[in-house]
Amino acid sequence: MLEAPSVTVSATLAADEALARRRDAGERVLSLASGEIGLPVLPALRERLAAAAGRNAYGPVAGSAALRTAAAGYWARRGLETDPGLVVCGPGSKPLLFALLLAIGGDVVVPVPSWVSYAAQARLAGARPVPVPVLPGQGGVPDPAALREAVARARAAGRDTRCVVVTLPDNPTGTIAAPATVRRLAEAARELDLVVISDEIYHDLVFDPADRPPSPAVFAPERTVVTTGLAKNLALGGWRAGVARLPEGPLGRGTHDRLVAVASQIWSSAAAPVQAAAAYAFEEPPEVVEHLAAGRRLHETVARAVAERFTAVGAELPPVRATCYLYPDFEPLREHLGRAHGVHDSGGLTTLLAERYGVGLLPGAAFGEPGRYLRVRAATGRLYGETEAERTGALSAADPLRLPWIRDSLNRFDEVLGALAR
Repeated sequence: MLEAPSVTVSATLAADEALARRRDAGERVLSLASGEIGLPVLPALRERLAAAAGRNAYGPVAGSAALRTAAAGYWARRGLETDPGLVVCGPGSKPLLFALLLAIGGDVVVPVPSWVSYAAQARLAGARPVPVPVLPGQGGVPDPAALREAVARARAAGRDTRCVVVTLPDNPTGTIAAPATVRRLAEAARELDLVVISDEIYHDLVFDPADRPPSPAVFAPERTVVTTGLAKNLALGGWRAGVARLPEGPLGRGTHDRLVAVASQIWSSAAAPVQAAAAYAFEEPPEVVEHLAAGRRLHETVARAVAERFTAVGAELPPVRATCYLYPDFEPLREHLGRAHGVHDSGGLTTLLAERYGVGLLPGAAFGEPGRYLRVRAATGRLYGETEAERTGALSAADPLRLPWIRDSLNRFDEVLGALAR
């Protein structure tokens, strides 16, 4: 009898549920663990979803022609000409990523640190993750030199390594790999005959458009699959809308056909009303573009304010350039944390902050790093408000830091970090 793979509940979702229980019990909590983007839904998107509520047929497995065409246009505007026939839609980019691992097969190179689900999905697919560290300040892309060495070792040991996952920009670090690093990664993938799966769901959350990283599909177009969705840029996580772009050529078309076959056996088709709204979003009319820009401004303002609080107590942090994620390193405080609080690793640090102060963060160990490190991930998306009115106010505010609910959260964070450092 085959043994089921050992997989735990997603660290982000587990942290969310734990904090919700404490909040429901009347405790004061400050949630910086979630990947939730706390922005209101653009009214025009609500209207499209409601208008399509009568669409109750399954539809094509790969997605509606309207959505695939809109997604192709979205990528073309970002320099990646795309055949709509090589676009596959799914109920979020997360299941698409898992289905891709099933369609490609073999072991999977994952960056360290990396999003909590990459390694878990590889195990669920019956493969093994091959961890490769990232270069300092260039999260999401494995060090190309270390990648070559790791794949050579794995193959020498009889492992069948077939793909590498990258994230541009990165979760958990919020950093952006340099174009030269992306190019070198693409060259290594070609030499090693690896498929590149480029998770670009945070592409629209780069604060400065000049900072936007090139996709590996620019450097290795024949072997790069690109995925994205609407959970992060438009805060539509609950709608579950994702798309994958398969490359031209035999490799891409073969992967496309296997991906569609996997999708047909798992989700049949993405929800038709959501596809209709997603097609409108990927067309990027002016109101969507304006909404995206407002969200970026809010993320940048609040993330930088939280970053300043981390560095003020001595934590190290790369410059904040994208997303609403921060990855501070408390190594400079190691001696103090051990002496004053009995904290010696990232798990101990996040447990202390949660249990003593009600502040939710995720340990670096959840992202594949050695537990002895003192790195944690903070996400600012839940600070924008508890109600839709508050979130709408934060999105439109000239200075969101002056809003009472955001100011109160930042003041509380000051208190907690101050107590931690004393």
